Amino acid sequence: MIICLDVGNTNIKYALFDGDSLVLSFRVATEHKKTSDEYGGQLISILRNNGYSADDIDGGIISSVVPPLDFTLERMCMTYLKIKPLIVGAGLKTGMNLKVDNAREVGADRVVNNVAAAKKYGYPLIVIDFGTATTFNVIDEQSRFIGGVIAPGIKGSLDSLVNGTAKLPKVEIERPDKVIGTNTVTNMQSGIFYGFSGLVEYIVKKIKREMKCNDVKVVATGGFSEIIAKEISCIDSVDKLLTLEGLKYLYYLNNTED
Repeated sequence: MIICLDVGNTNIKYALFDGDSLVLSFRVATEHKKTSDEYGGQLISILRNNGYSADDIDGGIISSVVPPLDFTLERMCMTYLKIKPLIVGAGLKTGMNLKVDNAREVGADRVVNNVAAAKKYGYPLIVIDFGTATTFNVIDEQSRFIGGVIAPGIKGSLDSLVNGTAKLPKVEIERPDKVIGTNTVTNMQSGIFYGFSGLVEYIVKKIKREMKCNDVKVVATGGFSEIIAKEISCIDSVDKLLTLEGLKYLYYLNNTED
């Protein structure tokens, strides 16, 4: 089996794959000060509680947008799993051409999502990731990543609203029954939910216009993808496991004899 780690600013998502089959997935909070031993102990405990052990894992791959944790998690894999994981970055085969000003600036998570989506859904394609940031990734008809959009994340926007004001409370992110809220909570929920729904629709419309193509499939992933997709019609598919499946694909791509 192989282990895949998707290291984000808020959570670290783990997945175990036995061949093409996902056998276990879970997430833990991203904590910058945690040591490799602390992450390792946590991982071994979760594996054991689900009927697995470190001996079951014979390979791994890490995608990270948190550079301070790269060495920590690589060391954890080497110490506790006895494997040297692949790291998504320069030198790793992806099979995708990055037609942007500086390919090194493109986040590892975006690369992985693009590779997975193109393989799974074809192209041209727009991949939207509702994570700590909301990213729009554009893949053209030649399967090239040609750029995209980075917007604020839904949860981060709500946190900023609450932390930047004295009287606004913390609220759950959910769809209110009406746009016009009748109390503070529904006012805030309306602003976040309908505001981001409109943002997504407008940006997708503008991207398709610039691509001069309306026949572009739109795939969404990330924590809030399902709730937003239920409101708007421009999202064709929701794929919550897109990043982890992309890591699996890249692992096997880089461990297959030419």
